Amino acid sequence: MLQIDSLVFNAWGRRFFDQASVSIPPKAKVGLAGRNGVGKSTLFKLILGELQSDGGSIEIPRTARIAAVAQEHPATPVSLIETILAADLERSGLYAELDTAEPERIGEIWARLIEIDADRAPARAAEILSGLGFSTADLDRAMSEFSGGWRMRVALAAALFAEPDLLLLDEPTNYLDLEGALWLEARLKRYPHSALIISHDRELLNNSVDFILHIQGGKLELYTGGYDDFERRLAEKSRLQAATRVKQEAERAHLQSFIDRFKAKASKAAQAQSRVKRLAKLAPIAEMLSDRVAPFSLPSPARPLAPPLLKLDDASVGYGGEAILRGLNLRMDVDDRIGLLGVNGAGKSTFAKMVAGALPIMSGQMHRERRIQVGWFHQHQIEALDPTDTPLEIIRREMKEATENARRSRLAQFGLGFDKQETTVENLSGGERARLLLNLVAMNAPHMLILDEPTNHLDIDSRRALLDALNDYEGAVILITHDRSLMELVADRLWLAADGQVKPFDGDMDDYAKFVLDRAKQGARPTQLGGGKKAKRAKVMASEDA
Repeated sequence: MLQIDSLVFNAWGRRFFDQASVSIPPKAKVGLAGRNGVGKSTLFKLILGELQSDGGSIEIPRTARIAAVAQEHPATPVSLIETILAADLERSGLYAELDTAEPERIGEIWARLIEIDADRAPARAAEILSGLGFSTADLDRAMSEFSGGWRMRVALAAALFAEPDLLLLDEPTNYLDLEGALWLEARLKRYPHSALIISHDRELLNNSVDFILHIQGGKLELYTGGYDDFERRLAEKSRLQAATRVKQEAERAHLQSFIDRFKAKASKAAQAQSRVKRLAKLAPIAEMLSDRVAPFSLPSPARPLAPPLLKLDDASVGYGGEAILRGLNLRMDVDDRIGLLGVNGAGKSTFAKMVAGALPIMSGQMHRERRIQVGWFHQHQIEALDPTDTPLEIIRREMKEATENARRSRLAQFGLGFDKQETTVENLSGGERARLLLNLVAMNAPHMLILDEPTNHLDIDSRRALLDALNDYEGAVILITHDRSLMELVADRLWLAADGQVKPFDGDMDDYAKFVLDRAKQGARPTQLGGGKKAKRAKVMASEDA
């Protein structure tokens, strides 16, 4: 499906690809792996023709349809369902052609529409939209009524609906909730064509792809299996390479010793010369360097508080007199690890804000340990950072009494080296900003950590470092994340926000994944689309819009 041969690409003062070659088989789902900045998104742009290589070739079948997901779909007056249906250009074009086609052509058009199962398209579009979190009521809403985040989901839905021969996805779960990520994981697994996926979601790469394409040192290497398989093989390759390198260095030393001892002796000159040639032929084996990921610093509270940390009795909470969550009867103890589930808009962030003490309850009772200290991380903190601020200025405000050396040392512990400490926030990567804030909220050893989507800007290795830190942390945790692996390995109990309530979920993450997929199927039933008439009307509108 995709053949890359001796690819060379230079840009921005560095070489991204150096005689890189790989062959991607048809219908393969491939995850791209490699450290941040190694060239994963650059490879996408080269495949799409947005960048031109400096050598080599990228070959794709001439008739193949290629699609990448745009950042977000435009805010047009066209309805959601029409927008998705229009993404299938062939179907839309055939319906449009019916209006002006010659009689002898009409039969061919209908035969092709039947062949591509055009009548089922509205139901298929609705199933995709339901899986990505849209309701049946959303189908007739204009695109301009949706926020940027939801229009990103529309762009993803349109690409999945169109089913191109080669689908390019760059961090598709970054703007999804856990429910959307679980659905996408299952959808990609049965995607009928080829897909290249850049993702830091370990579970998606374990469960949805057949291969991992590793980018390192300007080269491309294809590994079979998911991400865990890739990691094991890479570690074994590194071990064998290190052993071979040690053996070769020993041989080099032995040869050089012989040359030094006997090069001046006429009786040994031929043997010495032979060893000189052998030494010249020993190509050095490069050492595989692994990128060090700084650990997270999440200090545990000095002494635990008396349980419970929090107890809710028939509590309601909301905004402007309108309850978002009601009838809350829950308890948190000093070592609880709660994974908070629920679709976007179900009230997860409202619940987190209430527990953090930033939103008072409207009715009922909340018993909160008066000495409790809470560390609360949420995405709005990243957005609220002053772009002209620097990590050093931020830490100065947090550590007013400390010396400058102590402040710089603390930033280094956060993973921000000297070269980053006086860099403005606008010039830090998303991962560096998230790392700074995550460490700051935990700096004073709180009794409880509330983490609302902490992994959005973290790569796989940084997510593992966060997992290790959370498992070492001895306080209570409330975790909201679309990263299934992190949820599974941190949370001891699951609570579900749904229908204006938060209640314990009876089951594990596998049970929840099944629950999510079953609900998505139910949400896309034809009866909920308004029956055949509504499907037919959507079909006609799509053809008129084409």
